[in-house]
Amino acid sequence: MGGHHHHHHGHGHSHVSGAGATGALGIAFAITATVFLAELIAGLVSGSLALLSDAMHMLSDAAGLIIALVASVVGQRAASSRATYGYRRAEVIAALVNAVTVTAVVIWIVIQAVGRIAGHGDHDIDTTLMLIVAAIGLVANAVSAWVLSRKQGDSLNVRGAFLHVMADLLGSVAVIVAGLVIRYTGWQAADTVASLVIVALVLPRSLSLLWHSAEVLLERVPRGVDTQEVQDALEGLPGVVGVHDLHIWSTDGITPLATCHLVVADDHLPSCGVLDRAQGRLRAFGVEHSTIQLEYPGHRSHEQVC
Repeated sequence: MGGHHHHHHGHGHSHVSGAGATGALGIAFAITATVFLAELIAGLVSGSLALLSDAMHMLSDAAGLIIALVASVVGQRAASSRATYGYRRAEVIAALVNAVTVTAVVIWIVIQAVGRIAGHGDHDIDTTLMLIVAAIGLVANAVSAWVLSRKQGDSLNVRGAFLHVMADLLGSVAVIVAGLVIRYTGWQAADTVASLVIVALVLPRSLSLLWHSAEVLLERVPRGVDTQEVQDALEGLPGVVGVHDLHIWSTDGITPLATCHLVVADDHLPSCGVLDRAQGRLRAFGVEHSTIQLEYPGHRSHEQVC
């Protein structure tokens, strides 16, 4: 039996590059969290379901921003003997909690909206408070968008956060339009319609985040990586006569990791060329960190294959 293990560490796991990007995320989070609290309180006081819906929209994005900050701080802590992969999965756990919370609240808003459409629980809406807070939210979102737009090139996280803030802008506009319609026409249903429009913006994102987080925690193959293509590429290497125990997963939902056993011809086993070529093939699929075992053709019968 012959075995060879290799760990390639020539990569980084940074999600946020530089203090500028982290600072921009921090500013955007502070603004978004403040507006969320204002909209939540104002929505409860004014009776505006649209304002509550937009508050949940802001909560979703505030959580997304804090997740990015967690990734840049906690996620960069060095691996240790007790945490050999480091703490990158903290981001995934936070994302899962965020997704579950927002999805549950959105479902509650839909139930409330259906009740209002059915004529239950109708009540007057304080459009003055509704419009003031929505206008503040619009300005705050515009400021966040401006701050993040200047740092979009620094990080994918910042780019994603910028898109979320732009969606928040649309939510604030929807609330303002609903408030104006109610004030000048008296059509109370405009609030319910606006809340459902915002729900339509939030729900697909929260469900997508929920499923993506679950995929990572279940250690499924990362999106965009085809296991069969990877196996075919490895089996096509000179000297490789078989591939088994191929596992591809991610600890953070971004960086793919891989382990596998390569069965090589006897005359190729002493050579490191097979290992180098295998790592090259894996890097072509975005796998920068891999553990590969080389073995004789007869070794497989002596182990339990997963």
